[in-house]
Formats: sequence, C-alpha cells, structure tokens
Amino acid sequence: MTKYLLTRLRQSLITLFLVSVVVFAGIRALPGDPALALAGEERSPEALAAIRESYGLNDNVVVQYGRFIGHALTGDLGTSSRTGLPVADAIAQALPVTLELAALSLLLAIVVGIGAGVIAAVRRGKPEEWLANAIALVGLSIPTFWLGIVLVLGFAIAIPVFAASGYVPFGTDPVDNLRRMVLPAIVLGSGLAAVVMRQTRAAMLDSLSADYVRTARAKGLSRGSVVGGHALRNSLVTVVTVLGLQLGHLISGAVVTEQIFVLPGFGKLTIDAVFTRDYATLQAVVLCTSAAYILINLLVDVVYSVIDPRIRLGGAR
Repeated sequence: MTKYLLTRLRQSLITLFLVSVVVFAGIRALPGDPALALAGEERSPEALAAIRESYGLNDNVVVQYGRFIGHALTGDLGTSSRTGLPVADAIAQALPVTLELAALSLLLAIVVGIGAGVIAAVRRGKPEEWLANAIALVGLSIPTFWLGIVLVLGFAIAIPVFAASGYVPFGTDPVDNLRRMVLPAIVLGSGLAAVVMRQTRAAMLDSLSADYVRTARAKGLSRGSVVGGHALRNSLVTVVTVLGLQLGHLISGAVVTEQIFVLPGFGKLTIDAVFTRDYATLQAVVLCTSAAYILINLLVDVVYSVIDPRIRLGGAR
C-alpha cells in the first residue's frame, strides 16, 4: 500500500510541475502588456519602466518562473493589481465558498445518482427504471443557467423558502448558509447526478449478471447482501472514476452557478481577474484549480485501492 501511494504521489508531483510550467507560459502568452494594464490610462515611459522593474518583467522568462515557483512554495502568490491585496488572501476567502458548493453538489450526486442507478438496475424493465432514466435525461438536457433562473423564480421569489443570492459562512449562521447554498448545489449537482445514475446503472447491470453474483444467490444470501455487498461494491470502481472526473468539472462549472447566485467564490474571482487583466490572480486561480484536479485524481487512486486491492497490487509493480 505504501509503495503504491508513493508511486502515485511521485506522478502527481511531476504532473503538478508540468502544469505550473504550462500555467506560467500560458499567462505570459496572453495578448497585451501587463505593465500597460497596471499603469492605467495616463501613463508615462518612466511609470512603465518603474512597473516593469517592480514586478520583475524585465527579467528573462526562466528567472521569472523560478521566482514564481519560489514564492508559490512559500504561499506567496503575488499581489492583485485590481485590489492591491495579496492574492493568497483573496483565494483564502473564495476557496471555502466553492469547496462548500462542490461538496454539497457532490453529496447530492452521490445520494441521488447512485441510489437511482441501483434502483434502475435492480428494477430493470419496471416503471422505476423508466422514471430514473427520464429524470437522468432531464438532468443532462437542462442548461445550468436556465435551471438556476427557474429555481430562483420558483423557490426564492414565488415560494420564498430559499435565498436567491449572497453567501453567509456556515460558522456564522448554519441555517442561513444552507438557505443560500441549497439551490446552487441543486443546479450544479443535477447534471452530475444524472451522469452518475447512468454509469451506476450500466455497471450494476454488468455486475448483476456476473458469475459471482449468481454464486452468492445460490448460497442463499439475502437480496440486500447480494446487491449491496457484491454487485454495488464491484460497480463502484466505474462510479468513482466518473465522480473523480466530474468533481474537477464541478470546480470549473461553478463559475456560471456562482454568477447566477452571486456567490463570492472561485467563479467570481476568475471572472473579475479576466475582465480586469489581473494576471497575478488569474495565474494563481488556474494553478490552484489545476492542483485540485491533480489532488482529486490522487484521492481517486487511493479509493480504487480500497475498493479493489488488485488495483493496488498492480499499480505498485
């Protein structure tokens, strides 16, 4: 197990290094001069020269990259040209919002998606399967922005059960926090739940027709034990793969959802950085999002090894 984890960790660190190079080069490849954006409308050659010297823009690319990595390893992600504040502080304020939204959306997807997928597979050809398939099709077809507007009109305006916008930290007021986060979580998690449902159903149908399931039934095990202890566990490798891939999409897909519900998360931070040409913030946001993808894939590999030890033994060789 330790050898397997060390192998995956080494691969993740190499990937993170390559991602940092791509992010740094990609930001530098954007059109326009950062010094011109920082200097504003009324600028002089002296002001431009001072800005380039202050931000190290006169150094060659290798030196700039080395300085960027050195500062990033110490938690210094630069200073925002829009606010003049450390980028790390802005990310520390926005990250909990997006993580909570992603966690609630993932919880919804797991409970609804896996539950509906298991029911659809066990009740194959019955009305329950048709209903689950219909709901999954609707979840995949409805655009995120349209669903968000409809939910706001229905459950925040017509029937004011939930709040339409804004954010309150969970530690400040848990009830008000959930009132503001339930609708965004439904919007962001509905599509993922539909994908998980379809994948769970397909994997469960394969497992239920396997020899080991027929053997378990022949031994007289209960239906719940056969479905939950044998078929579902062996189906979870496929489901975990989908969840791992889609969780990264949740973080990036939160941009639209956070704009609809005016949540001060990564989405709003990214949009503001793009429109104001805040290169330091944009660079840090992309790097953090990429690191999140890599971390998620690493955690998925760990979950694989728990679900199916054969993967752990094979990956360690």
